[in-house]
Amino acid sequence: MILLQLFASFFQIGLFSFGGGYAMIPLIQHELERHGWMTSGQFIDIIAISQMTPGPLSVNAATFVGYKSAGVVGGFIATLGVALPSLILILVLSGFFFRYRTHPLQRKLFYCIRPAIVGLIADAAISVLQTSLFKISFDSGWVSVFFGDFLGAFDIRGILLFTGFVVLLTVGKMNPIALMGISAVVGILVYTVLPILIPSMSIMLSTITQH
Repeated sequence: MILLQLFASFFQIGLFSFGGGYAMIPLIQHELERHGWMTSGQFIDIIAISQMTPGPLSVNAATFVGYKSAGVVGGFIATLGVALPSLILILVLSGFFFRYRTHPLQRKLFYCIRPAIVGLIADAAISVLQTSLFKISFDSGWVSVFFGDFLGAFDIRGILLFTGFVVLLTVGKMNPIALMGISAVVGILVYTVLPILIPSMSIMLSTITQH
Protein backbone atom coordinates (compact mmCIF):
# COMPACT_ATOMS: atom_id res chain seq x y z
CA MET A 1 0.00 0.00 0.00
CA ILE A 2 2.78 2.43 0.91
CA LEU A 3 4.53 1.76 -2.41
CA LEU A 4 1.37 2.74 -4.28
CA GLN A 5 1.05 5.87 -2.14
CA LEU A 6 4.68 6.80 -2.81
CA PHE A 7 4.29 6.36 -6.55
CA ALA A 8 0.97 8.27 -6.69
CA SER A 9 2.25 11.13 -4.52
CA PHE A 10 5.50 11.66 -6.41
CA PHE A 11 3.85 11.16 -9.79
CA GLN A 12 1.46 13.97 -8.84
CA ILE A 13 4.38 16.14 -7.69
CA GLY A 14 6.28 15.52 -10.93
CA LEU A 15 3.17 16.15 -13.03
CA PHE A 16 2.09 19.47 -11.51
CA SER A 17 5.43 21.02 -10.53
CA PHE A 18 6.99 23.76 -12.62
CA GLY A 19 10.24 25.57 -11.98
CA GLY A 20 12.58 22.79 -10.92
CA GLY A 21 13.42 21.15 -7.62
CA TYR A 22 12.98 24.19 -5.36
CA ALA A 23 9.44 24.73 -6.62
CA MET A 24 8.68 21.09 -5.76
CA ILE A 25 9.67 21.45 -2.09
CA PRO A 26 6.27 22.75 -0.83
CA LEU A 27 4.44 19.98 -2.69
CA ILE A 28 6.78 17.28 -1.35
CA GLN A 29 6.44 18.64 2.18
CA HIS A 30 2.64 18.67 1.88
CA GLU A 31 2.60 15.01 0.85
CA LEU A 32 4.97 14.03 3.65
CA GLU A 33 2.82 15.76 6.25
CA ARG A 34 -0.38 14.35 4.77
CA HIS A 35 0.88 10.76 4.95
CA GLY A 36 3.01 11.21 8.08
CA TRP A 37 6.13 9.77 6.45
CA MET A 38 8.55 12.11 8.28
CA THR A 39 8.75 15.31 10.34
CA SER A 40 9.59 18.80 9.05
CA GLY A 41 13.04 18.58 10.62
CA GLN A 42 13.76 15.29 8.87
CA PHE A 43 12.56 16.77 5.59
CA ILE A 44 14.96 19.74 5.96
CA ASP A 45 17.77 17.22 6.48
CA ILE A 46 16.66 15.47 3.29
CA ILE A 47 16.88 18.77 1.39
CA ALA A 48 20.40 19.36 2.72
CA ILE A 49 21.51 15.86 1.71
CA SER A 50 19.85 16.23 -1.70
CA GLN A 51 21.78 19.46 -2.26
CA MET A 52 25.10 17.86 -1.38
CA THR A 53 24.69 14.75 -3.56
CA PRO A 54 24.92 14.67 -7.38
CA GLY A 55 21.71 14.93 -9.37
CA PRO A 56 18.54 17.06 -9.39
CA LEU A 57 17.14 18.04 -6.00
CA SER A 58 13.68 16.64 -6.77
CA VAL A 59 14.98 13.21 -7.82
CA ASN A 60 17.37 12.98 -4.86
CA ALA A 61 14.63 14.03 -2.43
CA ALA A 62 12.23 11.46 -3.86
CA THR A 63 14.87 8.74 -3.56
CA PHE A 64 15.67 9.59 0.06
CA VAL A 65 12.04 9.92 1.09
CA GLY A 66 11.13 6.65 -0.59
CA TYR A 67 14.08 4.86 0.99
CA LYS A 68 13.26 6.28 4.44
CA SER A 69 9.62 5.19 4.10
CA ALA A 70 9.88 1.78 2.39
CA GLY A 71 13.51 0.81 1.88
CA VAL A 72 15.30 0.33 -1.46
CA VAL A 73 12.10 -0.54 -3.33
CA GLY A 74 10.41 2.57 -1.94
CA GLY A 75 13.32 4.71 -3.13
CA PHE A 76 13.07 3.25 -6.63
CA ILE A 77 9.27 3.66 -6.77
CA ALA A 78 9.35 7.29 -5.54
CA THR A 79 12.13 8.18 -7.99
CA LEU A 80 10.24 6.56 -10.87
CA GLY A 81 7.08 8.41 -9.86
CA VAL A 82 8.68 11.86 -9.83
CA ALA A 83 10.66 11.36 -13.06
CA LEU A 84 8.02 9.64 -15.20
CA PRO A 85 5.68 12.63 -15.75
CA SER A 86 8.53 14.80 -17.02
CA LEU A 87 9.62 12.09 -19.45
CA ILE A 88 6.08 11.63 -20.78
CA LEU A 89 5.40 15.37 -21.08
CA ILE A 90 8.70 16.04 -22.84
CA LEU A 91 8.06 13.31 -25.38
CA VAL A 92 4.49 14.49 -26.02
CA LEU A 93 4.94 18.28 -25.90
CA SER A 94 8.43 18.83 -27.31
CA GLY A 95 7.21 18.85 -30.90
CA PHE A 96 4.44 21.34 -30.12
CA PHE A 97 6.77 23.56 -28.09
CA PHE A 98 9.36 24.01 -30.84
CA ARG A 99 6.67 24.39 -33.49
CA TYR A 100 4.79 27.15 -31.63
CA ARG A 101 7.59 28.61 -29.47
CA THR A 102 7.06 32.11 -30.96
CA HIS A 103 3.28 32.05 -30.62
CA PRO A 104 1.99 34.96 -28.43
CA LEU A 105 -0.27 32.64 -26.43
CA GLN A 106 2.66 30.49 -25.37
CA ARG A 107 4.62 33.55 -24.26
CA LYS A 108 1.68 34.76 -22.18
CA LEU A 109 1.38 31.32 -20.62
CA PHE A 110 4.97 31.39 -19.43
CA TYR A 111 4.61 34.97 -18.19
CA CYS A 112 1.77 33.72 -15.95
CA ILE A 113 3.68 30.65 -14.76
CA ARG A 114 6.80 32.57 -13.69
CA PRO A 115 5.22 34.43 -10.71
CA ALA A 116 3.69 31.16 -9.49
CA ILE A 117 7.15 29.53 -9.58
CA VAL A 118 8.62 32.43 -7.58
CA GLY A 119 5.84 31.98 -5.03
CA LEU A 120 6.52 28.24 -4.68
CA ILE A 121 10.26 28.83 -4.22
CA ALA A 122 9.57 31.61 -1.68
CA ASP A 123 7.25 29.28 0.24
CA ALA A 124 9.97 26.63 0.30
CA ALA A 125 12.51 29.18 1.58
CA ILE A 126 10.17 30.34 4.35
CA SER A 127 9.47 26.74 5.38
CA VAL A 128 13.20 25.94 5.58
CA LEU A 129 13.87 29.13 7.59
CA GLN A 130 11.08 28.34 10.05
CA THR A 131 12.40 24.85 10.72
CA SER A 132 16.08 25.84 10.82
CA LEU A 133 16.02 29.14 12.75
CA PHE A 134 13.10 28.73 15.17
CA LYS A 135 12.63 26.33 18.07
CA ILE A 136 8.82 26.21 17.92
CA SER A 137 6.20 25.20 15.40
CA PHE A 138 4.31 27.82 13.40
CA ASP A 139 1.20 25.65 13.06
CA SER A 140 -0.66 27.96 15.44
CA GLY A 141 0.36 31.04 13.46
CA TRP A 142 2.88 33.89 13.66
CA VAL A 143 0.83 35.76 16.29
CA SER A 144 1.51 33.12 18.95
CA VAL A 145 5.25 33.55 18.33
CA PHE A 146 5.36 37.32 18.73
CA PHE A 147 2.96 37.46 21.70
CA GLY A 148 4.40 34.37 23.40
CA ASP A 149 8.00 33.64 24.32
CA PHE A 150 9.50 35.88 21.64
CA LEU A 151 13.19 35.45 22.41
CA GLY A 152 12.80 31.81 23.33
CA ALA A 153 11.30 31.11 19.90
CA PHE A 154 14.58 31.79 18.08
CA ASP A 155 17.46 29.38 17.67
CA ILE A 156 20.24 31.91 18.31
CA ARG A 157 23.00 29.53 17.25
CA GLY A 158 21.19 28.78 14.00
CA ILE A 159 20.67 32.48 13.25
CA LEU A 160 24.34 33.29 13.89
CA LEU A 161 25.49 30.40 11.69
CA PHE A 162 23.01 31.37 8.96
CA THR A 163 24.21 34.99 9.00
CA GLY A 164 27.86 33.99 8.93
CA PHE A 165 27.43 31.55 6.05
CA VAL A 166 25.41 34.08 4.02
CA VAL A 167 28.23 36.63 4.47
CA LEU A 168 30.84 34.07 3.44
CA LEU A 169 28.81 33.09 0.39
CA THR A 170 27.85 36.57 -0.83
CA VAL A 171 30.65 38.87 0.38
CA GLY A 172 33.49 36.39 0.67
CA LYS A 173 32.51 34.58 -2.56
CA MET A 174 33.33 31.23 -0.95
CA ASN A 175 32.91 28.09 -3.01
CA PRO A 176 29.47 26.59 -2.14
CA ILE A 177 30.91 23.05 -1.96
CA ALA A 178 33.59 24.15 0.51
CA LEU A 179 30.95 26.09 2.45
CA MET A 180 28.75 23.00 2.83
CA GLY A 181 31.70 20.98 4.12
CA ILE A 182 32.63 23.69 6.61
CA SER A 183 29.01 24.09 7.72
CA ALA A 184 28.78 20.35 8.42
CA VAL A 185 31.88 20.43 10.64
CA VAL A 186 30.75 23.63 12.41
CA GLY A 187 27.27 22.14 12.93
CA ILE A 188 28.75 19.06 14.63
CA LEU A 189 30.90 21.26 16.87
CA VAL A 190 28.16 23.72 17.80
CA TYR A 191 25.23 21.32 18.25
CA THR A 192 26.99 18.17 19.48
CA VAL A 193 30.48 18.78 20.88
CA LEU A 194 30.00 22.12 22.67
CA PRO A 195 26.78 21.12 24.54
CA ILE A 196 28.76 18.21 26.02
CA LEU A 197 32.04 20.06 26.50
CA ILE A 198 30.76 23.25 28.17
CA PRO A 199 28.88 21.56 31.08
CA SER A 200 31.88 19.28 31.66
CA MET A 201 34.24 22.27 31.82
CA SER A 202 31.85 24.09 34.17
CA ILE A 203 31.82 21.12 36.54
CA MET A 204 35.60 20.91 36.45
CA LEU A 205 36.00 24.64 37.14
CA SER A 206 33.51 24.55 40.01
CA THR A 207 35.33 21.56 41.51
CA ILE A 208 38.70 23.34 41.22
CA THR A 209 37.39 26.56 42.78
CA GLN A 210 35.86 24.64 45.71
CA HIS A 211 39.23 23.07 46.49
